[in-house]
Amino acid sequence: MKIGLGLYRQMLNDDHYRFAQQLGVSHIVAHLEDYFSADPKLVNEADDSWGASRAEDWTAETFHRLKADLARFDLELAAIENFAVAHWYDVLLDGPRRDEQMECLKGIVRAAGQAGVPCIGYNFSVTGVWGWVRGPFARGGAMSVGFDISQIDPGSPIPEGMVWNMAYRGTLGPGTQTPVSHAEIWDRYARFLQEMLPVAEEAGVVLAAHPDDPPMGALRLSAKLVNSHDAYRRAFAFSTSPMHKAELCLGCLQEMPEGDIYETVAEFARDDRIGYIHFRNVRGKVPNYHEVFIDEGDIDMARMVRVLRQSGYDGVLIPDHTPELACAAPWHAGKAFAIGYMKALLAAG
Repeated sequence: MKIGLGLYRQMLNDDHYRFAQQLGVSHIVAHLEDYFSADPKLVNEADDSWGASRAEDWTAETFHRLKADLARFDLELAAIENFAVAHWYDVLLDGPRRDEQMECLKGIVRAAGQAGVPCIGYNFSVTGVWGWVRGPFARGGAMSVGFDISQIDPGSPIPEGMVWNMAYRGTLGPGTQTPVSHAEIWDRYARFLQEMLPVAEEAGVVLAAHPDDPPMGALRLSAKLVNSHDAYRRAFAFSTSPMHKAELCLGCLQEMPEGDIYETVAEFARDDRIGYIHFRNVRGKVPNYHEVFIDEGDIDMARMVRVLRQSGYDGVLIPDHTPELACAAPWHAGKAFAIGYMKALLAAG
């Protein structure tokens, strides 16, 4: 197995590549959508928009340049994480530009294949990651995020012009998005896979599905898709394509009310259904949980490494979000702690 680091768009620069190199990681998962600043904080997702979506420069040239920049620091590109909302809002909403945007997504996958990008992660969700509350939830009062249904209005509608917390046009409102049922979101997803997977196979690019976070049945009047272990299995049942895999978030799996995380991860690893892994820990389950340090949550991470190894997984692990340490560089310190712990787990066997 290999350890990587996820970097947001404004962090795709030499300073952060050097930081990754000094940590001893080998791979980078890059976000090209612009939803965090260069010094990201764990924001309160329940309150604010993440800003306007950016959809420019997703070309083979961009991917080649990114890979070349990483190579100067002995780093490899493991995946691009998430399409830009502006690329596919009507794919998610089944809106008038749906077919046009599907062609755009296919072009991105072809460009990724031309540049040798092995994987693109995505989250097929109208709501996106919404409902978190920021607080001192990790050991020693370290700032992290959690989900507590009593602290939010889960039925708050999504403003018109927003998907995945981001504005896909100039202004929001004054109306709200039409509610999305479970039948509708699954139908949209099936059509997405039917059209995208043949292109992914031709391009040699894995499309890796992230589970819902939080894994509720619905939020903001919109049904969730991969909100249970069995829902992941249902998603995989659509196609046996080797390009159809999971962007497997251990935290989200553990947050789900039912299912044995060790059995599910072993099954997906044996079936070669894992594109890459978000290796993070949580305490609790929906509708009330907190993200915590990698060594203090409900998942036995040493056992998880053994399960992955015994099941034949040899791909990339990244820490994903981590609690912030109380110092001048809270994001960097949190990532350094997580990666050091992960390296020790792999070394211990």
